[in-house]
Amino acid sequence: MTDTSTDRPKDKPWLIRTYAGHSTAKASNELYRANLSRGQTGLSVAFDLPTQTGYDSDHVLARGEVGKVGVPVSHLGDMAALFDQIPLDQMNTSMTINATAPWLLALYIAVAEQQGADVSKLQGTVQNDLIKEYLSRGTYICPPKPSLKMIGDVAEYCYRHVPKWNPMNVCSYHLQEAGATPEQELSFALATAVAVLDELKTRVPAADFPALCGRISFFVNAGIRFVTEMCKMRAFVDLWDEILRERYGVENPKFRRFRYGVQVNSLGLTEQQPENNVYRILIEMLAVTLSKDARARAVQLPAWNEALGLPRPWDQQWSMRMQQIMAYETDLLEYDDLFEGNPAVERKVEALKEGARAELANIDSMGGAIGAIDYMKSRLVESNAERVNRIERNETVVVGVNRWTQTEPSPLMDEDGGIMVVDPAVEQEQIDRLTEWRAERDAGAVEKALADLRSAAREGRNIMEPSIAAAKAGVTTGEWAQQMRAVHGEYRGPTGVSRSVSNRIEGLDELRAAVDAVSDRLGKRLRFLVGKPGLDGHSNGAEQIAFRARDCGMEIDYEGIRLTPEQIVEAAQDGAHVVGLSILSGSHIPLVEDLIARMRDAGLGHIPVIVGGIIPSDDARRLLEMGVTRVYTPKDFELNTIMQDIVTLVDPEAVAAE
Repeated sequence: MTDTSTDRPKDKPWLIRTYAGHSTAKASNELYRANLSRGQTGLSVAFDLPTQTGYDSDHVLARGEVGKVGVPVSHLGDMAALFDQIPLDQMNTSMTINATAPWLLALYIAVAEQQGADVSKLQGTVQNDLIKEYLSRGTYICPPKPSLKMIGDVAEYCYRHVPKWNPMNVCSYHLQEAGATPEQELSFALATAVAVLDELKTRVPAADFPALCGRISFFVNAGIRFVTEMCKMRAFVDLWDEILRERYGVENPKFRRFRYGVQVNSLGLTEQQPENNVYRILIEMLAVTLSKDARARAVQLPAWNEALGLPRPWDQQWSMRMQQIMAYETDLLEYDDLFEGNPAVERKVEALKEGARAELANIDSMGGAIGAIDYMKSRLVESNAERVNRIERNETVVVGVNRWTQTEPSPLMDEDGGIMVVDPAVEQEQIDRLTEWRAERDAGAVEKALADLRSAAREGRNIMEPSIAAAKAGVTTGEWAQQMRAVHGEYRGPTGVSRSVSNRIEGLDELRAAVDAVSDRLGKRLRFLVGKPGLDGHSNGAEQIAFRARDCGMEIDYEGIRLTPEQIVEAAQDGAHVVGLSILSGSHIPLVEDLIARMRDAGLGHIPVIVGGIIPSDDARRLLEMGVTRVYTPKDFELNTIMQDIVTLVDPEAVAAE
């Protein structure tokens, strides 16, 4: 039989992106233009943590964080430099920004107007999903209810003025990174979307509401179990259609389409044998491209070396080439859905939908996503703990980690350690530019813009127009966010670390006995302070360490994210026997240096300090030279070993023997 597939029109490829941004707006602009020249078809902007959490680059909490995990954008000048020579009316731009999404979109619109663009033709997305920030990522500013109102402000404004823009990207990506099962990822993300649609329903005429539903997009994750992940995407398609049809009465199928972009799993990338990550990324991409009926509209892939540090431009290019080969060299886009009618796929999809519906009903009984934040957070911590336990028990095989661990040296590792390092001078240069910006703007115009913005927030009006006016007046990111804090207050999220002892952990009885014995010798229960200095909100590692330490019988002090070194030292004065720091943003050197100095000044230099994070080997040596006792990186996946280290570090008998 003759294959006539080539007679069919070939599907248009998905948007090809790389998630990028670092150091400065100028450096990031050069990277964007280089990537576009190499075949990238859309932009995906990574902002640094001060920008994400609403602080200017010279704020005390921004120390060590400027330009590390993304680009710093403190004002309109930074945003203009970021998109220099990139015509925004011809670009599809995704901005991974949440708490400050109204502000960054305001800056983007102001730059587009400077370029002479027709704002109504702008295309792109702001993530603008605060609920998952409370659960997994931690870049929130205000409490949930006013944050939900701000999400609604962006959606309403975009619907009226920027109709091709996606005002919210319901982000289940970080839920999976925090340990979510497929059913949890489905249900928690859809519950978030329902909360947003309930907020939006009263903001537009009933006849316009279906079209507004059609602008809500999703940003998902795809893990290594690619058959399950592909079925999860088909389940997403069906459940979204079901919710819009049955709950909201959306009849037009065009407005019920499940539109999503994806970055494949970063949680599963390994520091050990990192070259294996190339295969993992490719396999995970199959989950979101093979099934035509549930295919991603935009794909961005991590680089093979992201478990080591910041990828270099060549590493990002390699990931982009993976997409291009799949889209342009294979015949994938020439065929209809490859899984339609497959009984095994249909069974798995139905099972996922059934599990997600049950969890959705549970969340709904708690008042929806806003009312169920604490519940969802605790479920994620528990699921992630079980994931870690399975790896430790060798029930889940991770090649190069718990099986086939011997390896040849990697030729991919250059003299730079296989990663790009941000120049420490970047932070001061950014602060100098910020100081100059403040000095040159019209102070009166800034004060008026801030007063108008504050009034709009206080009175419950839409904040988008006063935000755009503030952007044009020269207001900074920190000043904008401070108005939101002043009106709505600042939020401290749940840690999810409750008293939940697991007896399925191998060796737990021996560890509990060791903790009891050391506690007896200390004369009080062994007290472990877990701290997250700086703005890094990736709390998964800290939560799992605290979770396991509590299971071992230690007394735990863990107050969540976003602490200054000064606050951690103050907490250590309450009787901590060991201090553990978790930092994944690359700011470990300045933050730990500050904390160690403060510990010594406070007479606490005798307390062991251990540090965990994505820490290059050269930096690990520097930390040890500073006085850190132990350094742990992603290769140190056996939590029981870390627990035993803690016991030994504070055991009076072991210390005396040294």
